Amino acid sequence: MPKIELGKYKILSFYSDLEVVPPGVDLIKAREVWTEASEGSGVVVAILDTGIATHHPDLTDAIIGGYNFTDDDNGEPSIFEDHNGHGTHVAGIIGARNNGVGVIGVAPKCNLLILKVLDKRGAGSYDQLIEALDYAMKWTGPNGEKVSVINMSLGGPTHTNELYKTIKNVYDAGIIIVAAAGNGGDGDSETYEISYPAFYEETLSIGSVNNDLVPSVFSHTNLNLKFMAPGEDVLSTHLNGQYVKLTGTSMAAPHASGSVALVLNLVQKYDQMLLPSQIERYFSSHSRKIDFPISQVGNGFIQLK
Repeated sequence: MPKIELGKYKILSFYSDLEVVPPGVDLIKAREVWTEASEGSGVVVAILDTGIATHHPDLTDAIIGGYNFTDDDNGEPSIFEDHNGHGTHVAGIIGARNNGVGVIGVAPKCNLLILKVLDKRGAGSYDQLIEALDYAMKWTGPNGEKVSVINMSLGGPTHTNELYKTIKNVYDAGIIIVAAAGNGGDGDSETYEISYPAFYEETLSIGSVNNDLVPSVFSHTNLNLKFMAPGEDVLSTHLNGQYVKLTGTSMAAPHASGSVALVLNLVQKYDQMLLPSQIERYFSSHSRKIDFPISQVGNGFIQLK
């Protein structure tokens, strides 16, 4: 089976003592719906990545469960500790707690299910990814919770029938699938770059823009790109209780996943359940249009109001 891996991403700078709302949270207008959406409370987001720093002060209370599908820590399934930093950063963007220290995530009261499919080198296999997707679809929490959103800030170059079948099963189960578009772009809207599972129609493929809403040069372009989100100089949680700024579509995707958690709570107040296709329509109707080709920006920049 083919391999999956992290797209190339940049570590820009480390921080220790902080108390901030990162700019991306306000760019997508998440804070404007926090009260109405209960900050994502009760929504479970599964993160398929390098694990999580389980003792990070901004993340410990967010973790509802986890499983290790890699050989790290002797392959012990119950140890999903992050030895890379990427998964911890992604987790913070989605659900870092509003606790008076560090940073605040897009949906600071959502729950995180940590499915470690990438090892300390940021490498994994399609088999591990498929197994984790199936696990997320069938998982039940301690109080009957179910996964509503899956975030995959990873990808591989190859389509396989096995991967697509699993993605389709997850989609048909009503789970919203978010994937990073990929970081191998050349800035040309007419040359297409493809990564899986982001390229599948059933996923919300998320590209990266800077804080001026200009598409990132590295962000993949293709006609299955769905939306854009902040992906440059993104401040979030990291290893050893620290914080770091990273750049990549890996950072854009969790802005979308956190947004989905908020939207699900917004509509549930009206006794409605949104299917994945309806989430996409919701984002389309609220997104900010960007004056670039659709292959470069999809349906625009995610905004919640």
